[in-house]
Order: sequence, then C-alpha cells, then structure tokens
Amino acid sequence: MTQIGTLAEKSLHAGIKAWYGRSNDQFEVKVDGFIIDIVRGEQLIEIQTRHFGAMKRKLKRLLDDHPVLLLHPIAQEKWIVRQTAGGDPISRRKSPKKGQPLDLFSELMRIPHLLPHPNLVVGAVLTQQEEIWRDDGQGSWRRKGWSLHDHRLLDVVAMHTFASPVDLLTLLPSSLPQLFTNRQLADLAKIRLNLAQRITYTLARCDTIEQVGKEGRSNLYQCLSREK
Repeated sequence: MTQIGTLAEKSLHAGIKAWYGRSNDQFEVKVDGFIIDIVRGEQLIEIQTRHFGAMKRKLKRLLDDHPVLLLHPIAQEKWIVRQTAGGDPISRRKSPKKGQPLDLFSELMRIPHLLPHPNLVVGAVLTQQEEIWRDDGQGSWRRKGWSLHDHRLLDVVAMHTFASPVDLLTLLPSSLPQLFTNRQLADLAKIRLNLAQRITYTLARCDTIEQVGKEGRSNLYQCLSREK
C-alpha cells in the first residue's frame, strides 16, 4: 500500500483537505490498495503539495478506473515566520515572491505522460500561506542552521482547474506570437527562463505544442491547438 501525504501530514496538506472537503465526503479511504485523501462519490481527490513524481505509480494505477482530481496549492502570497527551536515566535515578514498558476508546470513536468488521460483533472489552488522556519540547527550551513518546519494555510484565493493539456494553453500570454522561443515566453509571461523551459517541455510531451525549428540557438515552438 502506498500512502503519500497521510502518515506525516503537514499543515498545508491538512488545510487544503479541510477547505475542499464536504460533510458527506469520505476521508483517508483505501481504494485499489492506495489511501485517498478525499472520496466524493465516484471521484477521487488527491492533494499533493510537491513532488508530483511520487504520484506516478499511484495515478497510473487509479486513472483507468476512477476520475481523479489532483489539487496543488501555490502560494500567491506568503509570509515568512521565524521561530525558536521550540516554536516561540521571533519575526514575521511578507515575502516579495508571488505565485501564479503557471508555477503549476514546475510539478506537471514530472507527469506529462499522464496529463492527456481523460480521467485526470488538475487544480491549481492559489493560497495565502505562512512558511515556518525554526532556528533548530537542523538546516544547511547556507541557511545558518535554520530549517523549514512547515507551511500553514491562511486562506484560499482562487482555484483553476485543467481537464486536458489544451486547457493549460489558456495560461500562456495572449500576446505570445505564433512561433515563440522560451525567452519570448519568459519575457511575455514575466517568469524565469527555467520555468518557461519547464512549460514547453511539459506541453511538448503532451502533444499540445511542437518544436518547429530554431531561431539562432533557441528552439522555436508553436501551439498545435489553442482555446482562448
């Protein structure tokens, strides 16, 4: 039996489960040998805060027989909370980093072969979160011994769902030219180049975009289909 995110459930996972769950849902139910976060009628709902790669085997086994909704929280706003080793507060500040639905691709790149499955729906849950750091000496020397202790859900801002790879194209900038490079995608979407590369990697393996040539040393891509 594989249990992901249930034996040592963190606050963010538990918070999303409490937010999305309904009174008539079943929680932590065993289905086909796997523990499922939420069962709502015929639908299986899984919450994965990171490491989609760990879901490959589980999803592959479940999708042929069950509709699955895979929820992934993304911190649209985040506060950094520093605590002593025992959990006493030291400071709290707002992070300048703002998450967006495109950040979903940092995880989708780990399961591109599963995204076209008709039974899979992926949900990007935009949240307000606290990131809890503790001065416990367990972190790396780069972090001067501070360790990331937990993530705490404060609120859910919005949720975007994607039932097919074509739906993911709605996240691309409307001003993206018909033929585009990763650099153009990064500039127009105002994202890092490595995230743009993850986006094109994922969509190309879903047969939603294709590489059609080169522009200098950069790959040129075009969308095979697009819904606006």
